[in-house]
Amino acid sequence: MNRKLYAMLGLLLILSLALAGCPAPAPGGGAAQPAAATPAEGAAAGAEATPAEGAAAPAEGVVVRAMLGAVSRDFDTAAVEYCAQETGYQIEVVNGPDSATDRLALYLQFFGAQSPDIDIMQTDVIWPGILAEHLVDLTPYVGDAIGDYFPAIIQNNTVDGALVGIPWFTDAGLLYYRTDLLEKYGYDAPPTTWAELDEMATAIQEGERAEGNPDFWGYVWQGAAYEGLTCNGLEWQVSWGGGQIVEPDGTVSINNGQAAASFDMAAGWVDRISPPGVVSYMEEDARGVWQAGNAAFMRNWPYAYSLGNAEDSVIKDKFGVVPAPMGEGDDARHADTLGGWQMSVSKYSANVDAAAAVAVCMASREGQKIRATVGSMLPTIGDLYQDADVLEANPFFEQLYDVFAGGAVARPSTVTGEAYNEVSTIYFTEVNKVLTGQQDGQQAVESIESQLQSLLQ
Repeated sequence: MNRKLYAMLGLLLILSLALAGCPAPAPGGGAAQPAAATPAEGAAAGAEATPAEGAAAPAEGVVVRAMLGAVSRDFDTAAVEYCAQETGYQIEVVNGPDSATDRLALYLQFFGAQSPDIDIMQTDVIWPGILAEHLVDLTPYVGDAIGDYFPAIIQNNTVDGALVGIPWFTDAGLLYYRTDLLEKYGYDAPPTTWAELDEMATAIQEGERAEGNPDFWGYVWQGAAYEGLTCNGLEWQVSWGGGQIVEPDGTVSINNGQAAASFDMAAGWVDRISPPGVVSYMEEDARGVWQAGNAAFMRNWPYAYSLGNAEDSVIKDKFGVVPAPMGEGDDARHADTLGGWQMSVSKYSANVDAAAAVAVCMASREGQKIRATVGSMLPTIGDLYQDADVLEANPFFEQLYDVFAGGAVARPSTVTGEAYNEVSTIYFTEVNKVLTGQQDGQQAVESIESQLQSLLQ
């Protein structure tokens, strides 16, 4: 591998950036070990080649270097081999840092040096506004296939009219519920509103404690002052019709009664249907309570589904997932915060057309199908949620289609660009103060509005 690449990896320890996506498990990991895939027979046999619009014909000897994640995983290896065959290019994969913060730091280091050493990079859903000036507009390469992807993610990844990331795999906050306990307490279906969740959680919690489990709680979620609370808070706020903190046109919309009421609602759960310590919970804290069988409901990411159904799990085959509940009022809706990763191409690549062809292939229907069937990675193309092979491998995918097709809500990262980290910090800090009783919802939205207007003016 190029020596400059090793040097840049070494600089990770010097850089410290405080930005990270909602903490679903980050792809990648381990030391930076290159893995090359050359065109070979047998990779995803039977798939049809679909050359990317605008891409040049493959040139002999061209190597596309990609920072995609842990290529040692079967689903990554299979997808890379497939795209090497489809495009005719050799693909060299470099494992990026596990931490999204460290990965962003490394990308910024590459871009600051205008380095050609990485052609393709895996980018977080909250980075388009930060990295857009360094990334290639992939619109002409994707062509008409752009309509195959979930519109909310395409919108999130479009900066000043340029598509700077092709949706590769996605994520969204979900409501987990105990099917056995709902049946036990006479409920025919999971809650569709927060009021229904409160009612069910209260009844089930009281019943389970009366039967001798004092550690049982109705609902667990992520209430610590970090990016995960931005994700939870945005779901509450949007579900009540309270706007998206900062609207796509740049308007700071947080100061409204619906947003304030949604925060007060969540504060009312603490030490009643949720543990008092939920105000410091992150994803794994909530999952620990849930997977021990000590909660009726949980808000978390799709990764928790397969873990909950592991052979040693006490809740195996005893739970389901649905979109997050709706709030109250005329504008109430389901709202699940969008997560996930994209395929992006560096403007400093010496092989932009080749890199774009590989990026299009990796995020194509067939490329995503490989990773969905082998690795349960959630597709960004709606058709795959009805694909027989994908559903055979992941029956629960069918339940998630509506979440990504209509309910997913993007954080205001694209519109706020490089300021997003500070925007999010202001938001989750003030919301956490509501949860801990330091202020009420109205005080929080007024404080957030004032700080954001000063920051973004």
